[in-house]
Amino acid sequence: MKKHGGYRNLKSYQTTTLIYDLSVEFVRLYIDRFSRTKDQMVQAARSGRQNIAEGSQASATSKKTEIKLVGVARASLEELLIDYEDYLRQHNLELWGKESDQARVIRGLAYKSDTTYTTYKTYLSDPEAGANTIICLIHQANFLLDHQLQALEKAFISEGGYSENLFKRRLAKR
Repeated sequence: MKKHGGYRNLKSYQTTTLIYDLSVEFVRLYIDRFSRTKDQMVQAARSGRQNIAEGSQASATSKKTEIKLVGVARASLEELLIDYEDYLRQHNLELWGKESDQARVIRGLAYKSDTTYTTYKTYLSDPEAGANTIICLIHQANFLLDHQLQALEKAFISEGGYSENLFKRRLAKR
């Protein structure tokens, strides 16, 4: 079996962990506790994170499953992105442009080695800044996941999957 796991070292997993933790806090602060949207947002954030971990663990026996689960993580983050955009629109708050000064500051934090939940939590004191900060993180995670998916697909095409390689070994043994 090939090496698998190691997802905790993936930047995509680390970023989705921040997204999940910040989303839990954001909805606690700004979404009505009886709102179905609150649960939906937390579950989408959780799914983005958990599917990376599950896909990484499954990679030893199924590259196809890994690709599928990383794709599910990506789709969950897209759902969450729309929820944050909806929140801003419905509350007449500004959606920061990609090249805005505020978004550049948030993107710049990703390059610091000591960035933690606490680094970003300060932005949650204001719902507009909080939602936009998490949106920036979602865009970063989606970028990472898109590249991760491309690398996984390329490896699958060139190396094959677990069952295919097992079959090749069985044939070689005959």
